[in-house]
Amino acid sequence: MPGPNYLTPDGAKKLAEELRKLVNVERTKVVQEVADAAAQGDRSENAEYIYGKKRLREIDRRIRSLTNRLENAVVVKPKAQAGPADVVRFGAQVEIEDEDGQRRTYVLLGPEESDPDNGRLSFKSPLGQSLMKRKVGDVVTVKRPAGDIDVEIVAISYP
Repeated sequence: MPGPNYLTPDGAKKLAEELRKLVNVERTKVVQEVADAAAQGDRSENAEYIYGKKRLREIDRRIRSLTNRLENAVVVKPKAQAGPADVVRFGAQVEIEDEDGQRRTYVLLGPEESDPDNGRLSFKSPLGQSLMKRKVGDVVTVKRPAGDIDVEIVAISYP
């Protein structure tokens, strides 16, 4: 069984809102569409009925997944964590400089909230794991599929 699902309060709120929408809006609408299609008669060749049942299974699968994730969620308020503010922990905004002098800023979050293209990085990713528990000035080697790279931690903050 996988470990806890770490989320920020905003991340937990987004998952809960998606679950609420699926249960109260999407599923209700699709159930009605399937019922209407079933009332048309022969279900074996009724594309609307077949597609509706497939969509209903997809919605139910997503509902189960979201419910499980929320039940196993550990909501972490980054600023409220115990520990020094100069150490990288969950929720930290970290500015790094790579070997080529390029600077990037990432916020370390759980896998559910990660979006690397927008600077939201999973703390379980190779870079995220390399940065955890480090301090400003530390140079870390990131093992990645494209080859190892050294990065220096330039700044840490907790927005």
